[in-house]
Amino acid sequence: MTDRKLAATGRPNLDYTAKRIIELLQGDGRMSYSSIAKDVGLSEAAVRHRVHKLIEGGVVQIVAVTDPMQMGFARQAMIGIKVTGNVQQVADELAKMDELDYIVITTGRFDILAELVAESDDELLEIISDRVSSIDRVVTTETFVYLRLVKQTYAWGVR
Repeated sequence: MTDRKLAATGRPNLDYTAKRIIELLQGDGRMSYSSIAKDVGLSEAAVRHRVHKLIEGGVVQIVAVTDPMQMGFARQAMIGIKVTGNVQQVADELAKMDELDYIVITTGRFDILAELVAESDDELLEIISDRVSSIDRVVTTETFVYLRLVKQTYAWGVR
């Protein structure tokens, strides 16, 4: 992998081996370096170095993904937010809120989409009504409460 070289897009050039390492970690983030090394044909030290570079470069994160329901969060929702003026400034304000775990600036009907988890309907209401809606330049919000999670995957980019 050419860790330091960037493609014309500004993204690192990832060779087949780097993509395979990522794919293996997406399947099991706790997989040992020695197991990965056997699969990709490198030494354990080389795999450790590559994984470190992928993390350092912001290409991957190794995290524990939880089920919000199992963690005591009864509500998950996506909030569509319309903004007047500088969208980035509003997104930056939203990013300061711990309850929001996903914020994206988008095109279309909404300027920003924000995902949240809440322990109750009361907390959901408080976050949306008192906190999100009170941010300067937020014009309207529309909330999409999740009824059932049908599919969730994190295996992008290597297939």
